[in-house]
Amino acid sequence: MTTTRTSDDRAAERRAAPVEPAGGARAWLVWGVAVGGYFLAMLQRNGLGVAALEAQERFGAGPALLSLLPMLQLLVYVVLQVPSGLLADRLGPRYTLAAGTLAMAAGSCLFALAPGIGTAVTGRFLIGLGDALIFLNVIRLAALWFPRSRYALVSGLTGVVGGIGQVASAAPLAWMLEGLGWVPAFLSTAVLGALMALMVLLVVRDRPSGAAGRSTVAAPVSVWEALKEAFRARGPQIGMAHHAAVMAPFTMMMVLWGYPFLVGGLGLAEGTAALTLTGLAAGGLWIAPLVGAAIGRLPGVRTVLGLGLATALSAGLLVLVAWPGGVPAGVGVMVLAVAAVGQTLAPTISFDFARDGIPASRTGVASGLVNMSGFSTAVLGTVLAGALLQVRPEGPAAFQAAFLPLFLTTAAATAVLYALLLRRPRT
Repeated sequence: MTTTRTSDDRAAERRAAPVEPAGGARAWLVWGVAVGGYFLAMLQRNGLGVAALEAQERFGAGPALLSLLPMLQLLVYVVLQVPSGLLADRLGPRYTLAAGTLAMAAGSCLFALAPGIGTAVTGRFLIGLGDALIFLNVIRLAALWFPRSRYALVSGLTGVVGGIGQVASAAPLAWMLEGLGWVPAFLSTAVLGALMALMVLLVVRDRPSGAAGRSTVAAPVSVWEALKEAFRARGPQIGMAHHAAVMAPFTMMMVLWGYPFLVGGLGLAEGTAALTLTGLAAGGLWIAPLVGAAIGRLPGVRTVLGLGLATALSAGLLVLVAWPGGVPAGVGVMVLAVAAVGQTLAPTISFDFARDGIPASRTGVASGLVNMSGFSTAVLGTVLAGALLQVRPEGPAAFQAAFLPLFLTTAAATAVLYALLLRRPRT
C-alpha cells in the first residue's frame, strides 16, 4: 500500500512539474519587441554623457549640480529594482513594459523642453522611473519564453542590444545635438518611446500560447519572504557581487563622466572623444552572444570569466588613479575598453548566476537585487566623482582623484566575489 502511494505521488509530481518553454520564432519576436524598449532605455539613460558639456551651459550647472541629473535618474532606477522585480513576478511583463516606455517618453519630452534645471530634473526622474521597469521584464520574458539552457544566450543578446543603445547615445546623439539642436534631438527619443509602447501592447504576451496550465507569475509571497529567498541563495549573492564589480565602471563613464574624462583628462578633441566612446561601447558587443552560448553548454565558464573580468577591472582602475601625473591617453582608453567589455558581459554572467537556486517563477526579485547592486555602485561613483571634480582644479589629476571611489568599490566587490566563488557550497 505504501509502495502504491509512493508511485502515485511520483506520477503526480511529474504531472505538476513545470514544462520548460520551447523557444522558437514567436519567442524571438516577443523578445525582439521587448528588447527594443531596452534599447531606448539605454539610449536615454546614457544620453546625458555626450550632452554633459552643453547641459552645463544650457542650465548654468557646475559639475556637482550636473551630476544630480544622472544621479537622480539612477537613484530612482536603483530604488525601484525590487518593486520592479515583484511586478515582473506578479503582474507579468506586457503592461509594465508599456508603462515604462511611456514614462521614459514623457521624461524625454520634459528634458528636451526644460527651461531650467528644475524641469530637467523632473524629466530625468521620469526617465529613471520608466527605465526601472524595462530590463527586468525583458529578462522575465527570457525566462518565460526560452529554455534554461538558452537563458545566458538571450541575456547576452539583451546586453548587446543595450550596448547598441549606448553606441547610439554617443557619437550619433552628439551629431544630432550638433546638427539639429537640443530640442529636436531629445524630442525624437520621446516619439520613439511612444511608438515602442504601442508595439509592446500589440506584440508582447506574458507567456507562450497554450501555456495556460503553466503558471507564469509567482505564487503570492510577502516582500520579506521574497527577499529572504533571494538573499539566502548562493546564485543571487554571486550575481550581486559580480554586477557591482563589472557593470558599474563603464556605466558611470557612459552615464556622465566618460566624455569629460576623455576630453579633460586625456586631452582628446571633442569629436575624437565621441567616436572613442562609440567604438568602446560597440567594440565588444560581439563577445556576449558567444559567451552566452558557451555558458549554456559549460556553466563552469562563468567562474573563470567572472573572476577574470573583476580582477582586470580592479587592476585597470588602480592604474587609472595611481599613474603619476595622469595616465597616457592610450592607457586610459585601454582601461575604458576593459570596462566596456565587462559591462557588455555583465548581464550574461551576473543574471545567469542569479537564476541558480531560484524558481523560474520568482526570478524577478533576484534579478532586481543583482541590478540594484551594480547600479548602486554606479550611482555612488557618479556622485562622488562630481563632488571631487567640483573642488579640484581641472586636469588629469582631478579625474584621478574623482575615480578613486570607483576603484575602491570595484576592488571591494571583487574581493567579495572571490570569497563567494572560491568557497565550497554547503551540502
